[in-house]
Amino acid sequence: MVIESIIVIIKQTLILLILLKVILSYFMDPFHPFRQSVDRFVEPLLRPIRQVVPAIGGLDFSPLILLILIEVIATIVRKII
Repeated sequence: MVIESIIVIIKQTLILLILLKVILSYFMDPFHPFRQSVDRFVEPLLRPIRQVVPAIGGLDFSPLILLILIEVIATIVRKII
């Protein structure tokens, strides 16, 4: 189905952007234009999670939680369709 393919593409794109953000946060300057572009897409998704789940021992688990949420939501939407 076309809709299922679109859901998979959106899911994979979001996962790629989240992983890219995490990797770039270790190696790239926060003011680099490419990193800022990736952050513009991902930060609005991470912000609500960070308000609920604070960093534990200096580790930010919000990207991991977001990845899990994306998988769960994509599964639910595919079952509904």
